[in-house]
Amino acid sequence: MNGVTGRMGYRQHLVRSILAIRDDGGVLLPNGDRIQVEPILVGRNAEKLAELAALHNVAEYTTDLAEALADETATIYFDAQVTSARKDAILQAIAAGKHIYTEKPIANSVADGLELVAAADAAGVINGVVHDKLYLPGLLKLKRLIDSGFFGRILSVRGEFGYWVFEGDFLPAQRPSWNYREEDGGGMTLDMYCHWNYVLENLFGRVEAVSSKAVTHIHERWDEQGNRYEATADDAAYGIFELEGDIIAQINSSWAVRVDRGELVEFQVDGTLGSAVAGLFGCKVQPRVNTPKPVWNPDLPTDQDFPSQWTQIPDNQEFTNGFRAQWEQFLHDVVAGRPHPYDLAAGVRGLQLVDAGLQSSAEGRRIVIEKVDAAPTSPSASGSPSAPSPEAVLAEIERVESERVEA
Repeated sequence: MNGVTGRMGYRQHLVRSILAIRDDGGVLLPNGDRIQVEPILVGRNAEKLAELAALHNVAEYTTDLAEALADETATIYFDAQVTSARKDAILQAIAAGKHIYTEKPIANSVADGLELVAAADAAGVINGVVHDKLYLPGLLKLKRLIDSGFFGRILSVRGEFGYWVFEGDFLPAQRPSWNYREEDGGGMTLDMYCHWNYVLENLFGRVEAVSSKAVTHIHERWDEQGNRYEATADDAAYGIFELEGDIIAQINSSWAVRVDRGELVEFQVDGTLGSAVAGLFGCKVQPRVNTPKPVWNPDLPTDQDFPSQWTQIPDNQEFTNGFRAQWEQFLHDVVAGRPHPYDLAAGVRGLQLVDAGLQSSAEGRRIVIEKVDAAPTSPSASGSPSAPSPEAVLAEIERVESERVEA
């Protein structure tokens, strides 16, 4: 586990996923056996690693990635480093024959992501990219509504995400300073459009075109040592995404916004038969038969209590931490020797949306995202449809990129 001294790597992946699985006796298999896990902590700061290892009863830690990769008992490599360090470390792990599970963005560019896909395919290792938001209770409830036909024909999706991240002078910033330096792999578009791609792709449909504006609202910030620095990365991105099926999605993402909504992220989905608003945990609905009929009158205050006209979906199933749930699925896939559904190729598609969003912002125009043919070709040994080979995906992506550059 490389990068677990960082906020996300430590809290969500080490403590709430791997150590929770370990302390619960492992992941239960259908035959009654269990997959047990034991981490090797890897990072740049030996003192921090030693503190974490002592705190959580972890036997092994090192600042030497090559040493960790040489351990044949550790068959999986996980990466939660800064984005700029990710590609080289993953390539080392692939060369060592490790299965790969990584945070996103998987790299700084589509070209680097393609290199990872090709290397993993050549080595025959199972690979996965964190798609944690698909496992959130709110989005699982939303997916259930979609699958049930609750919405009828889906018309639009509106997303609001973010909160105020302090600059570091008035109060300490609650996010790392590298997030606001483009040269270190920071930026709202690079960070969040990878998320939005897999959310939109898996719930509603492929993104066919994007119109986006990336903005740096706060131009100076203060780092962890109290030193002032210039914020060179975008801290907000405002996007309109055209999805297959004539669905329009609008998502505002900002680290310079104050929250006036139920949760830090919310998606409103409107359809012909009903609407829903889903957050991290909750999901409320308003079917057509319960939809109010307001009349616009600027001379009189409204007499309708709109929030009360929605109904919360009950927690009628037990939800696991989303990061842990995907870890368990990935471990199942590794033990079974089958591909993970959210692989490095999915990570490349996220980077495609990042590139298109940044290009749209820079050029002030709508960018069409050419479709990469990822339709299932034949049943796999397990009876599930199998995706085309990564070589085919790579070739198609490279063809599309080449044609767009020529155009």
